[in-house]
Amino acid sequence: MAADTAHAPVPAQQAEPVLSVRGLGVDFYVDGEWYPAAIDLDYDVRPGEVLAIVGESGSGKTQSSMSLIGLLPPNGRAHGSAKIDGRELIGMPSHRLREIRGKEIAVIFQEPMTALNPVYTVGFQIVETLRTHFTLSVKEARARAIELLTLVEIPDPAHRFDSYPHQLSGGQRQRAMIAQALACDPRLLIADEPTTALDVTVQAEILKLMRDLPRRIDSGIILITHDMGVVADMADNILVMKDGRVVEHGTSEEIFANPQHPYTRKLLDAVPHLGTARPLAATAGSPPPVTTGEAAAAHPLVLEARGMVIEYPGRGRTPAFRAVDGVDLTIGYGEVVGLVGESGSGKTTIGRAVVGLLPTTHGELTIAGVNMVGAKRKDLAPLRSQVGIVFQDPGSSLNPRLPIGESIGEPLYLHHGIKGKALSQRVERLLDQVELPRSMRNRYPHELSGGQRQRVGIARALSLEPKLLVADEPTSALDVSVQATVLDLFQELQREHGFACLFISHDLAVVEILASRIAVMHQGRLVEVGRTEQIVNDPQHPYTQRLLSAVPVPDPAAQRRRREARDVLIVAAKHEQDEIERAATARATADKLDHLGEERIPPTGL
Repeated sequence: MAADTAHAPVPAQQAEPVLSVRGLGVDFYVDGEWYPAAIDLDYDVRPGEVLAIVGESGSGKTQSSMSLIGLLPPNGRAHGSAKIDGRELIGMPSHRLREIRGKEIAVIFQEPMTALNPVYTVGFQIVETLRTHFTLSVKEARARAIELLTLVEIPDPAHRFDSYPHQLSGGQRQRAMIAQALACDPRLLIADEPTTALDVTVQAEILKLMRDLPRRIDSGIILITHDMGVVADMADNILVMKDGRVVEHGTSEEIFANPQHPYTRKLLDAVPHLGTARPLAATAGSPPPVTTGEAAAAHPLVLEARGMVIEYPGRGRTPAFRAVDGVDLTIGYGEVVGLVGESGSGKTTIGRAVVGLLPTTHGELTIAGVNMVGAKRKDLAPLRSQVGIVFQDPGSSLNPRLPIGESIGEPLYLHHGIKGKALSQRVERLLDQVELPRSMRNRYPHELSGGQRQRVGIARALSLEPKLLVADEPTSALDVSVQATVLDLFQELQREHGFACLFISHDLAVVEILASRIAVMHQGRLVEVGRTEQIVNDPQHPYTQRLLSAVPVPDPAAQRRRREARDVLIVAAKHEQDEIERAATARATADKLDHLGEERIPPTGL
């Protein structure tokens, strides 16, 4: 039985529902039996209202929403009632559903790179949607598409109209997806994890855009997410799902202030709260965390970078791209350092260089006493057993053809020649350490959940007992409760093994839990390095301040205050950027005039 903590806000109650769902169920036919994915859902969505449906992966939130427009897989079925403006959707013929999809009910998918067609420009795809549902000329549809790109604040919309999806940034692709969804002024917008694949600053911009949508288009919005910070920022009402059922339903303020169901409380407790965590305590028997300067010199360093430059070589007329520019960074034995920044800031590039996957162009990079710059392959071979890496997406980094036991044991066989019973025992010990049943050793990656696959990735990285571990966004693709479990495991393993760690993330709330120091990257440069407490509570650089203000917090009132503070910072940053651009223009003009004057001086006067 769902806990009904509150009713919808009064203004929304005055309008008739756009969508009314009663007794909705979704089942899947697997191995000769029907298994329920969603059971007996009841809810309404009114014009201008944002209803957040929250829950972990597998809770039924996405499948129940996709069933509204007939987008279930072939082995799925929906039953019950779902009406849009009084018309029944469940059981509606396919040809009538096609008329509703995109026009009356639109979807913003989680990953626009896969949802947008890569061989067509974003403008063409918006025009196609418009001309499918309305009688418009190509010229009229193009003009409307550019209007929509302007509405979602894509820079230079007339130019971006002719861009392909791969030519846009992640945030711009998501904006283009939103523009396509808004093309026909839908009555209902389904946003399925619209910010999960974005870093916090881009996420904040997309959330700002989506907050304005109900006011602009008077549509109802269903927001599907597992991020309670996003829910606090966006939602009017919340539906909490667990194992296919609604366990709690109420207003955002009531559920955050006084959750009734234990599962809702568990979800909220699992969310990292920025500014309230403490960095990982020093491992018993291990050296204390290294700071900077003289303190760093007093303890051995496992990583030392001085003036490190990493460039991607140019091709043809395309010049080389400098991804990392003059970075100085140290990590001591047993220390966890967080490396944070937006997508494209260079943090993952540094991580790949540290494990030898990318060459360092200039400067110095020393790992466990080995100089990586210009080193020969045979010199780097012994180092590979001392440095491990945990990738962001274990689903793509694990070999799909190997059982997970073989994936975990492979480094032990290749580096130390361990095999047979000894290898089997080591694999079992590693599975025990990451709290996976030994019986799972014969399963394949696709048979595991996302959290289980990430545990396998951690076990494999720790199999050689490395001195340094690079963790590249290891929890960004996980549900909040699974993320909390993986972070607890990571802390425990770090205490037990005492390895140093470069923890790469865009989530400062997660980094705060683990790291004793934080380094902030922006446009290839380190703009601030300091103790975790100092960076979180007293950031000095304007970019760090903006990064912190963009982190959503699971508290509607606090989130509103943070949003207002962030808007002030953004205005100041824009003013600063405008001043920089004006100064650059003035310098360029002055240089041009100087050269022009030199050209006019007669040779005899020189």
